[in-house]
Amino acid sequence: MAATADVRCEPSEHTGTGALVLAGSSGRVDEPRARLLADHGVLAESLRWFGGPGQHEGPWEIALELFVERVRALRAECDRVVVLGTSFGAEAALLTGALAPDLVDAVVALAPSDVVWAGVRPDGRQTSHWTWQGEPLPFVALDEEWEPDEQPPAYDGAYRAARLLAGPERLAAAAIPAERVREIVLVAGGDDRVWPSVEHAEAVVRRRAASGLDTTLVTDPEAGHRTVLPGEPVVTAGRSMQRGGTQEADRRLGQLAWREVLKVLAARR
Repeated sequence: MAATADVRCEPSEHTGTGALVLAGSSGRVDEPRARLLADHGVLAESLRWFGGPGQHEGPWEIALELFVERVRALRAECDRVVVLGTSFGAEAALLTGALAPDLVDAVVALAPSDVVWAGVRPDGRQTSHWTWQGEPLPFVALDEEWEPDEQPPAYDGAYRAARLLAGPERLAAAAIPAERVREIVLVAGGDDRVWPSVEHAEAVVRRRAASGLDTTLVTDPEAGHRTVLPGEPVVTAGRSMQRGGTQEADRRLGQLAWREVLKVLAARR
């Protein structure tokens, strides 16, 4: 499968670090974030992973080889490669780091998940978000009986309900093997109303700690699902839902996270 970046941002002075930037359920190409990284000496790429020509129209059964191939291409040009993803893109970033630890030096996961979630096909059937070597990964199914109790909806309750419905064995099968990732920075808002990303992040920290691995976790109790890094525009488009936080808190979390991102990128301060 051909994996071509939709956006490639060349730095004026390359530090030797490359980054693959993955957006979440919007399906967009995250050009502003790629350009921000390039301003700090990083060869940064972003690609559309669903909703484009020849791709699934939604985030279901996406081949993880798509990301691994792009990372391999970056590795051929760079001394260090980082995958930076948000939400569903953070799920993909962590899986890519786990599947290709020889290629990925670090993962930055914003509003992350600790498990693989269900994607919904056009016929309504639930399946895995991701495949590897042609097979869907084990996933946590959504509770089809769950209904939001307010509008616009908040979905954090749906994900908590899904975990309860899944039970320990299914959760264990769907868990992302984060202990295989070399280095991880997790960024999560305590007021995330899309899904409980702090709880997810803490589960990743515990899993890695059980293997004797340290993990950086950056949080702000008032921030929501969208972390705004310094210099980034505030994204207002997307599906109508509650995302939590405020612009002030989301920017504050972004400022805290940026310090850790720069360390991981080994970029110029």
